[in-house]
Amino acid sequence: MKKILLIEDNIEIRENTAEILELDGYEVEVAENGKTGVEKALKSNPDLIICDIMMPVLDGYGVLHLLSKNPQTEAIPFIFLTAKADRGDYRKGMEMGADDYITKPFEDVELLNAIESRFKKQGLMDKKYENMKGLEQLVKDVGGDEDLNKLKESREKRTYKKKAEIYREEDHPFYLFYLEKGRVKTYKTNEDGKELIVGLYSAGDYFGHANLMTETPYTESASAIEDCEVSLIPKSDFNDLLYKNKQVSQKFIGILSKEIKDNEEQLIKLAYNSVRKRVSEALIKFFEHIDESEAARGVKISREDISNVAGTSLETAIRTLSDFKDEKLIEITSGRIKILEHEKLKNLRN
Repeated sequence: MKKILLIEDNIEIRENTAEILELDGYEVEVAENGKTGVEKALKSNPDLIICDIMMPVLDGYGVLHLLSKNPQTEAIPFIFLTAKADRGDYRKGMEMGADDYITKPFEDVELLNAIESRFKKQGLMDKKYENMKGLEQLVKDVGGDEDLNKLKESREKRTYKKKAEIYREEDHPFYLFYLEKGRVKTYKTNEDGKELIVGLYSAGDYFGHANLMTETPYTESASAIEDCEVSLIPKSDFNDLLYKNKQVSQKFIGILSKEIKDNEEQLIKLAYNSVRKRVSEALIKFFEHIDESEAARGVKISREDISNVAGTSLETAIRTLSDFKDEKLIEITSGRIKILEHEKLKNLRN
């Protein structure tokens, strides 16, 4: 049962609204002022908050401000319930992060529909949008196609030949990149020019987003693994989308956090995993970014790129691939690699 916190100082409105919500199957907790409401929100962690604006002790704006600053409550859907119908008040509430704004007096169905809509959108947030390809689906789910189409209309398309540089470490980001065709790698380079590949992208993926979000120079370079077609989305357009849609920005932060965690895990594996394990994981990582039909035919992957993902020398990578071939874990024909035993390769002992 979903729990709703109702913060309302008018006892008649508070009791009537609570009764409506309980009849519709919600568990309801009430608070008579903003200060008590904040305390109850932190204690009970409700699924949704309905809050009046004009209240003693702490008004609705203050409640929203305090809860939006707390990681425990910042993502809870928040609906203002108020007699203030001025457009400026409405705009202020929405700019502060409110999800909806209902003016009193209201019909029962109006309130219930608003709540149902919030829970429906909140349910979409439970889906797994773990990468930038998932972010595009998230935009469709929570914002409709209008925002997504606007983002796409502003794209400039560029083509890059195999091995061409798309951006370089220490460059300043001005675009979000969307890969229409081909494959791209992102990598770090040490003082000796040795590469460590930290990201692989295929058609339908976005890349270059981390430094765009933090407004810092690129911490890695990007280049084409094969001939590519890339769309460039201006930084300003992408930021508009993030600031406009709280759900998208929250999920985007989650995606960045996952990528940071993945990079940390990669460094740990480089430090402690055997060469065979690192090369096997490098192969699997490449195959995660191609479709099944291409995987069945075999994929042309540069041995140098495999060594750069695995963090080993080219000679060692080639020798390990030869061992995998002899063990019939992979097949190599005319330079194309095909995985024959995916599970065995994935679960290779360290």
